[in-house]
Amino acid sequence: MKKIDLMVFDFDGTLVYSGDDLANSVNHTLKKLGMPVLDRKTIIAFVGDGVGRLIKRSLGDKHHDMFDEAMEIFKAHYAEHLLDTTGLYPGVPDILEHFRDRKKLIVTNKLYSYTLKIAAELRIDGYFEDIIGADSVPRRKPDPGLLIPLLEKYGVEKRDTVIIGDGVNDILLAKNTGTLSCALLNGLGDRDRLLSLDPDYHCEDISELKELFE
Repeated sequence: MKKIDLMVFDFDGTLVYSGDDLANSVNHTLKKLGMPVLDRKTIIAFVGDGVGRLIKRSLGDKHHDMFDEAMEIFKAHYAEHLLDTTGLYPGVPDILEHFRDRKKLIVTNKLYSYTLKIAAELRIDGYFEDIIGADSVPRRKPDPGLLIPLLEKYGVEKRDTVIIGDGVNDILLAKNTGTLSCALLNGLGDRDRLLSLDPDYHCEDISELKELFE
């Protein structure tokens, strides 16, 4: 097993299953704009690069003029419905307790207010040194400029840090920064695309982290 000093967790699709609430808010937005709704799988494929990209992709190339209105509708709806069906993936509380003595961060392209509200309501916020959202710092995944200041802040080496997530941006952030990467294959991300990036580790389930790291 590899000894780790810092564990960096993605949020959506890694710690929490949030796909249905995101999809419902996107489709609410499209309905309000008089546009046809999208199927869940299509919307989930748009997740991972922040709410702005999610809305742009959902609107499609012909409706960029509706972006500002769509963002207002989505944000208002999602803020009220982000915990309708969202919850922790099985095994998450046990893993966070198992690694209680390790430094841990949440680093997500989701807005900070949404992330903090969900983490607090699901009672996992206390496990983390910090929660970094898309609007918390100037840079986003997979930009290494996001992570390097955090490594310096917490006094850890790249080789002793692992980024754990279900998204392409998580693996790319690790590769761009020079840390270890661990792909979770049971989240919102496309497993074949994740594996094609050749992560250092991969898991079918978050509980497997116990067997990989100490």
